[in-house]
Amino acid sequence: MIDWENLRHFAAFISTGSLSAAAKQLGVDHATVARRIAALEAALQLKLVDRRARAYALTEQGRRVGEYAEQMTQASFALEHFATAGQQRVEGEVVLAAPPALLGSIIARHLGSLAQRYPQLRLRLVGSKSRASLARREADISITLARPTEPTLVASLLGYLDYRLYASPGYLRSGGPGRYIGYDASQARSPQQQWLNRQRGEQPLVLQSNDLRIQAQAAAGGVGIACLPAFMALEHGLADAGREDQAMSIEIWLAVHEDVRNTPRIKAVTDFLQEQVKPLLRL
Repeated sequence: MIDWENLRHFAAFISTGSLSAAAKQLGVDHATVARRIAALEAALQLKLVDRRARAYALTEQGRRVGEYAEQMTQASFALEHFATAGQQRVEGEVVLAAPPALLGSIIARHLGSLAQRYPQLRLRLVGSKSRASLARREADISITLARPTEPTLVASLLGYLDYRLYASPGYLRSGGPGRYIGYDASQARSPQQQWLNRQRGEQPLVLQSNDLRIQAQAAAGGVGIACLPAFMALEHGLADAGREDQAMSIEIWLAVHEDVRNTPRIKAVTDFLQEQVKPLLRL
């Protein structure tokens, strides 16, 4: 008999790519993940990983077993979805993943009415710049800046975020040379950064950060000009620093797994997002 926990730990190792990342996902230490993988190897009498000085590398047998592990993981999630779909009361935890700026500035501050309406509902908000996997239950609901393409997801357009160039009034009054604030290399391919690069031309990036809120705070401090959504510029008292036609829009999508979209606790949150958050975004 194969211990499912051993296989579950091995599947987490494959999906995350390292012992430490798998341990973080599972809420255990990395030694536990290593021990579970070793136990699975012993049970199957197969060598699943090459143990190298700094990391584990999958063997060919490990890759094959990983395919079975993925199938079993998906079957487990499907069973869980089936079981929870029959619930009638709005209670339990819902994990919502979204870009941190959206969670903090638009979603979190409007959650009071949802909490009052459903006191048994618990929310976990996960600020993430990468897309959380709904199939792997990394989140129950996700809000993304691009339309999801997975066939098992139900996606709807929430609206659009308008981005423009903003700076502090004091910086604009100074009339100095154009200095720009943007993303670092981790977000270099984002539409916002590519658009900013076209606007700034040869002017330098004097500050870079992977966090849009830090960029906004730096702009408020007079560091330079940043590409920001309108709601964030308003929060930090920033003024338009570009021409009338210097603007871009990004789609905001809401996604949920098709198996759980009608589960009461999930539907309560998606309905709230449609009713309370959607009007805050330009349609």
